[in-house]
Amino acid sequence: MRIGLLTDGGCQDASGGSAGWCDRLVRGLAQHEFDVYAGHTVCAEGASGADGAGSSAGPGAPCSSLPWSPSGLPPQVRTVRTAPAGPADRDGGAALGRRGRRRFLEHFTDLVTAVRGAGAVDSAVDPAGSAGSADAAGAARFAEGLYGLAELAHEHGGLAAALRSEPAVRTVESVCRAPGAQRRVHTAAVTDYLAFAGELERALRPLSFDWYGDEALGSVDLCHAVSGGTTALPGLLAKRFFGIPLLVTEYGVDLRAHYLAAGRFSAHSGGHSAGHCGGAGTPAAAGTRGGHGAPAGPLAPGASVPPGSSLPPLSAPVRALLAAFRRALAAEVYAQAALITPGDARIRRWQQKCGADPAKLRTVHPGVDADRYAAVGEAADPGDPYTLVWVGRAEPGKDLVGLLHAFAEVHQREPRARLRLFARPAAGEEEACYLAHCRSLAAHLFAAGDLDVHPEAAAPVSFEPLGSDGGRTTAEACASGAVTVSASSVEGFPHTLVEAMLCGRATVSTDAGAVVEVIGGTGLVVPPRSPRALADACLALLGDPARAARLGAAARSRALELFTAERNTAAFRALYLEVISRSPVHRDAVGAYGEPLPFARPAEALVPVGWGSSAPQAVGGPLPSPLTGGAGGAGGAAGSSGAAGGRPWAGQERTERLWPGTVADGAMWSGSAPDGSPRPGAVVAASAWPGSAPDGSAWHGPLGVRVKGART
Repeated sequence: MRIGLLTDGGCQDASGGSAGWCDRLVRGLAQHEFDVYAGHTVCAEGASGADGAGSSAGPGAPCSSLPWSPSGLPPQVRTVRTAPAGPADRDGGAALGRRGRRRFLEHFTDLVTAVRGAGAVDSAVDPAGSAGSADAAGAARFAEGLYGLAELAHEHGGLAAALRSEPAVRTVESVCRAPGAQRRVHTAAVTDYLAFAGELERALRPLSFDWYGDEALGSVDLCHAVSGGTTALPGLLAKRFFGIPLLVTEYGVDLRAHYLAAGRFSAHSGGHSAGHCGGAGTPAAAGTRGGHGAPAGPLAPGASVPPGSSLPPLSAPVRALLAAFRRALAAEVYAQAALITPGDARIRRWQQKCGADPAKLRTVHPGVDADRYAAVGEAADPGDPYTLVWVGRAEPGKDLVGLLHAFAEVHQREPRARLRLFARPAAGEEEACYLAHCRSLAAHLFAAGDLDVHPEAAAPVSFEPLGSDGGRTTAEACASGAVTVSASSVEGFPHTLVEAMLCGRATVSTDAGAVVEVIGGTGLVVPPRSPRALADACLALLGDPARAARLGAAARSRALELFTAERNTAAFRALYLEVISRSPVHRDAVGAYGEPLPFARPAEALVPVGWGSSAPQAVGGPLPSPLTGGAGGAGGAAGSSGAAGGRPWAGQERTERLWPGTVADGAMWSGSAPDGSPRPGAVVAASAWPGSAPDGSAWHGPLGVRVKGART
């Protein structure tokens, strides 16, 4: 089949921290063809890291859209389309006439009205209701406005200019000032209306893409969106315009990431960055603007964030409106998707609270290439029994400060213990500041001189690089110790712990994100932000190498069973077939000049039968058999008609080879030779009276049929 792979090309890619996820998926499903549609997103520093995905780009930098170089495309990738970096209508876009402007304002008003009245932020903490589920009227109005704008953009070549126009901003202002809006929206100022209109224009840019045609998304059999939100928006339009089924994969909830990112830029956000990197020009200092009606530094509608610059902070009314929009969009995506594949139970709960039907959910864990860790996992060397290893990105969510305080207690009770921290290169100023703070804290706690890359030194704590630029690989880092530790306070899917499990190492981790779901019973899990509990768990394994070895072996077996790339690819292979079997795309065949082709669809396609069943469905009770004295018949051995249970076939035609039998008067079936032996080629076309096989056993066949090809 032909798959339209919708990627956002950014920090929230479905890789969940592994940049090769899309590449492995495409290469592992070589029997299918792929058309890649990559949208452009802008990395907000720390937004993805808060969700556990980690970003390698700087703040405000456009993310790379593809995991392949132009010369390294897999052969099954037919085409690659990327979205324009800025607002651009197709072919310049046609100017809307009076009727077009009236339609635009009607649909735009419906969309904004549904957004401004949805209490997304307030209902997120409402225990009586489900987070993200708006009332039916609001959801219907949002869908009507969204698809109305999509149809208008399809007709006129795009709506970028209309969404950036002054009437659009005035519509936002008038709708938000009308009764029924959220409380936070009532305090919005003109700058807030400009900021929201600009963010809404950027979110709706997929409406103006040139991806919707018979030679683009209209020609695929299935759309697979590797993230929710605006990444799945082209899939919604493909379903609307062409009936293409949509499969949505989320390894990081788009709505949750938006909440976390908005909280980081809010006026009341605190955290480690303010304490560790409190200088001017840092994200913590830059994100303190914007309050109720305060200037928020918005981007003008249609403006793009230049590379290397940070995103401007948003005020509370703008954040509330954007949260409501993303929430309504997520609910619409979940409603229209044929199947939804969360990466873990935590994401599954978010999707259900946002309105996803539980019957559509199929949990598919992210996969890790197990071959890269086979040498360490199968080696006899268990690693240094007194060395704790930490691997990851140095960011506040990983709580290295708490880990250092926990290890101080470990080292006090076990002087032979060592902690080796393998950190990936800092992705931005915040991570660099946090890593510097952790270095200074370690020097203060242990005072052992140089804490740089000196594994052979006597210092109890060492900071070492991780990565291809002269650093260790993850397998080499995990091999250096017997226990891998994680102290995260905020976590998504713990890829680092899966890699440690594949290396056969015991783990000590905090209960954050999907850690408990991944670890199972193969490691020790303690509450987050509890250095004493973390220290006790580490000491329990450091003092018992045999237990650590047993847990490491069990962890490797669990990871090989559940979290490999092969298992992930096999799951999506089955899901593709399931979606196509439930929602096939019906296209009318046309000739070379666009004329319809008669009899292009076979007649079998119109037969309402269950192709997946191995036998026809039997209904009703047994019919009387006048020939052999069945139910209601007279005498003889009853040869029941229909299925093996004695019930007749429910009007289904079958083709079977018939054993010769006798009727009630002793005459032979015409399908047998004169001597009574079976004649090859006697075939039942529809149904037959029950007879008997040559060995005397009853033949269970359908009723009332003729024999083809019987000759005397």
